[in-house]
Amino acid sequence: MQDTKLQLDRRDFLQLAAATAAVGLGSALPATSANAATGDPTDFTRWLDSISGKQRVVLDVREPNDGMAVAWAWVYLFTGPRAYGVKESDLGTVMVLRHNAIPFVLEDSMWKKYKLGEYFKINDPKTSAPAVRHPYYTTPVDADVADMTLKSHIDRGVKVAACDMAIHYYSGQIAKAQGLKHDDVKAEWMAATLPKITHAPSGVVACQGAVAKGCSYVFAG
Repeated sequence: MQDTKLQLDRRDFLQLAAATAAVGLGSALPATSANAATGDPTDFTRWLDSISGKQRVVLDVREPNDGMAVAWAWVYLFTGPRAYGVKESDLGTVMVLRHNAIPFVLEDSMWKKYKLGEYFKINDPKTSAPAVRHPYYTTPVDADVADMTLKSHIDRGVKVAACDMAIHYYSGQIAKAQGLKHDDVKAEWMAATLPKITHAPSGVVACQGAVAKGCSYVFAG
């Protein structure tokens, strides 16, 4: 069943990409993506410029994977200072949330309203049922490690990017399934992005941009 969903997602996503290319990227995504090609500074390029640290890593998060990307970010923050003999503040840590991991950028209200746990096959570790809240924003991936949460990472300086292409695509899929207007659902998702998470035109360009700024690439699920 999951394989079938992935096949459908891939087919529909490629159809979206083709349609986007036909009408022009700027009409489907925020102005940031359309302006980037001109070489002028954008919100996205300014975010890239804010990545600092003597040691830098970007975690490419494509699947929910029971929140393991949050755990891996914690491991980097925990072991990096000892490994390199630096302070935690000298670690530049970036997480790019894209594709099926995109619900992790959204507030609890969106999880409940649009049944994101059910759609994305994400269970709440507290109930073992489809999540109707963000399961790892304030709840630790490992119950024995209190600060292994997405909010804790952001508060400690981890930079998180949301893939706007994934928001565009999946808000459309859910709007279609629930008989809603795509533009309305997308606007609500954009407004309900968690605090201090940056919108990137796509997760692919966010990963590439972070690497160009000196981050080592790590596949994180």
